[in-house]
This record gives sequence, structure tokens and C-alpha cells, in this order.
Amino acid sequence: MADRFERHKQPWTPDELSKFRILAGKGKGLKEIAKALGRSEESTKDRAKADGIGIAKKR
Repeated sequence: MADRFERHKQPWTPDELSKFRILAGKGKGLKEIAKALGRSEESTKDRAKADGIGIAKKR
């Protein structure tokens, strides 16, 4: 568990942001996007809110 936050507080790269927008546009959920980017769900949610990117709610 010690290596869980290996990338803690790392800046978002342009490649990550591009992939983030593509995944969100395809209707992927928060958990799925966060896992694909190697980021925490909280970090992903905060970035989506800051950039005005809508993430689908999985039910």
C-alpha cells in the first residue's frame, strides 16, 4: 500500500488531459477513467470540475 500514491500531486500532462477528454466523451465512469489514467478518483473528479468536463454517472 506504500506505493499506492506514487504519483501524488503530479501535474497533469497534455497527453493525460487528451485521454481524459476522450474517455469522458465516450461516457466512461469516474472509476474507469481514473484507473485508465493511473490517478485517484478524487484527483480525476477535481480535474473534471476544474475543466468543466462532464463524467457519466454509472448506475
